[in-house]
Amino acid sequence: MSTAATEARRDTLHRRIRIIVGITIGYNLIEAVIALAAGSVASSAALIGFGLDSTIEVLSAAAVAWQFTRRDPQRWEKPTLRVIAVAFFALAIYVTATSATALITAERPEHSTIGIVLTAVSVAVMPFLSFAERRAGRELGSATAIADSKQTLICTYLSAAVLLGLVANSLFGWWWADAVAGLVIAAFAVREGIEAWRGDACATSVGMLLEDDEHDHDDHHEH
Repeated sequence: MSTAATEARRDTLHRRIRIIVGITIGYNLIEAVIALAAGSVASSAALIGFGLDSTIEVLSAAAVAWQFTRRDPQRWEKPTLRVIAVAFFALAIYVTATSATALITAERPEHSTIGIVLTAVSVAVMPFLSFAERRAGRELGSATAIADSKQTLICTYLSAAVLLGLVANSLFGWWWADAVAGLVIAAFAVREGIEAWRGDACATSVGMLLEDDEHDHDDHHEH
């Protein structure tokens, strides 16, 4: 491939990542407003926490968007990874605090149709955004794009946990279900935050188990 063609492809990938993170930011802003409102109405700690998580995802995506508006995005790789790492740690702290509080107080939230629909939509939409950004990031060799895609994937798991918790609470009265799942997700968020801080954004995570194993092993050996 010629140098000109390589530069053209790189510009295309830069533009694609900007579009993906732009969509992610817009979606999460809307999601945050709806989740916080629905959580307040239903007195649901899980939904309120879910809305706060959306704001953290906006921070992570905005950092990547800013990086890829620079003339030399690779120059800003390390500081952007640090921002993403902090976002992971913030996510872990809030999920742990919210889950622990829910377990201690045994607060039973009311049924929330809006919350169930919102989290179900997130479970359907977020994996596609994560996959698209991770694919572009891998081709470009961008650790920040890959790390941000992991952030989005973890938010997908959180959406699923909140969804299951809301449904289980409505159908069976299992108020503790989403809190327990949230604690597990928090542990993975800490791990991903440590990897992002170290710059090891290509390491295999729980989310990568959904991908082609051979591809994952190749990426791991490269690092």
